[in-house]
Amino acid sequence: MNYQPLCCTPLVELEKRTALLQEMIKRNDLDGAIIIQNADLFYFAGTIQRSHLFIPAEGDPVLLVKKNCERAVRESELRNIIKFPNLKDLPVMLESLLGHKINRIGFELDVIPANLYFYYQKLLGSVEIIDISNLIREVRSIKSSYEIEVIKRAAKLNYIMFSHVKEFLHEGMTEVEFVSKLEAVYRQAGHQCFIRMRGFNMEIVYGHMMSGYNLAVPSFFDGPTGGSGLNPSFPQGSGYKKLERNEPIMVDYVGVLDGYMVDQARIFCIGQLSTRMIYAYNVAIEIQERVKEIAKPGVSCADVYDAALQISNKNGLKEHFMGYPDPVSFIGHGIGIELDELPVIARGYNVPLQKDMVFALEPKFVFPEGAVGIENTLVVTPQGLENLTVFDENIGFLP
Repeated sequence: MNYQPLCCTPLVELEKRTALLQEMIKRNDLDGAIIIQNADLFYFAGTIQRSHLFIPAEGDPVLLVKKNCERAVRESELRNIIKFPNLKDLPVMLESLLGHKINRIGFELDVIPANLYFYYQKLLGSVEIIDISNLIREVRSIKSSYEIEVIKRAAKLNYIMFSHVKEFLHEGMTEVEFVSKLEAVYRQAGHQCFIRMRGFNMEIVYGHMMSGYNLAVPSFFDGPTGGSGLNPSFPQGSGYKKLERNEPIMVDYVGVLDGYMVDQARIFCIGQLSTRMIYAYNVAIEIQERVKEIAKPGVSCADVYDAALQISNKNGLKEHFMGYPDPVSFIGHGIGIELDELPVIARGYNVPLQKDMVFALEPKFVFPEGAVGIENTLVVTPQGLENLTVFDENIGFLP
C-alpha cells in the first residue's frame, strides 16, 4: 500500500506542545503521562492510529502503536514509534523507558470510560493514576501560529459554503433538502465530516441549520438552539419542516479542515423579518462588537460574559438571550481540534484570557417563532479579538 498522508503536523510543533505539557507534569510531581484519546493523540502525536503515547516528565515521547504501526510512522513526525501489540506489557515497557519504577502517572480521566480506567489501575498495580485532562486542555487552549493558519484554512472552507447559501435557498424546500446541498459543497471542498466534541454524549454533525419555529425547539444539545432533527435517535438540527417566507433561517455550521475547525453562523430570510427579530439581531451585533473590544489578555472570561449579559438586559431581551425557555450560561466556547475546548466565555468562569486563545463567540436570541444572532471564530490579540471567520454580517435577505 502506498498511502501518504495529505499533511503532517511538523515535528517542531509536536515538540513545543510536548514541552509545555512536560512542564505541567513536573510541577504536579508525575513520572509522565499516557495519552490515548483521539483528539489528544492527534495534538501531541499527529496521528490517531490506535496507540498509547507515553510522555515522560523528561525526554522524548514514545508512541506505542497497536494498530496500524506502518501508517502511524507515515503520519507522525515523532522520532520514537514502536509496534506494541500486547497492552499487558505496558508496565514493563514504561519502567524500561523511564529507567525506574513508576509512582504517579497521568491519564485523560475526563474521557476514559470507567471500565478502561479500572483496567489500567489493575494493570499498573500500585501506580497512582492522576487526572491530567485539565492540564492537557490548558496546553491546547493557546494556539500556535501554525494552528491559527490551519484554522484560517478551515475558515476559507466556511466562506465557500456560505457563498452558496442564496443559490440553494428556495421557499418550500425542506430544511434537510437545503442542508444536503450545503453539506455537499463542504465535502467536495475537503470537509472531513466528523466534528469532535469532548463532552459526554455531546454529538453533532456539521452543525445546526433550522428555520422559523424549529429554531426554538429545545434539545439535549448544550447550545442556544436545538431543532427537531429527523427522529428521536438524533433529535437536533434540521428536520422535515419546509422553509417559509418572512422567517429567520439560521445556518450555524462547523467547518473542519486538516483536523481543525471553525464555528460560524449567519441569518438569512426569504422576504422580510419582523421588527422584533431585526431589533434582536442588531443587539446581537452590538454584543459582538463590544466583546471584540474588551476581550483582551488578562480579562476574565466571566467579566466578558457579564458585559454581554448587561447589553442584553439593557435592551429588554434578558428572557431570550442564549436560548428559550432554557438558556445556556455561556456566549463563547474554545475551538480547535474539538468544538468544546477552553476557554469558555461563561457565567462564573473566572479564568483570564490569554493571547492566541481561539474561541467561537455566538450571541443569539431565541423566541417561540424563531431565533436570530451571529457567530464567528476569533483569536485573542493584545488589541482585542480578531475575526478568523469572514462573511457578510448583514442579514441575507432574498426576494
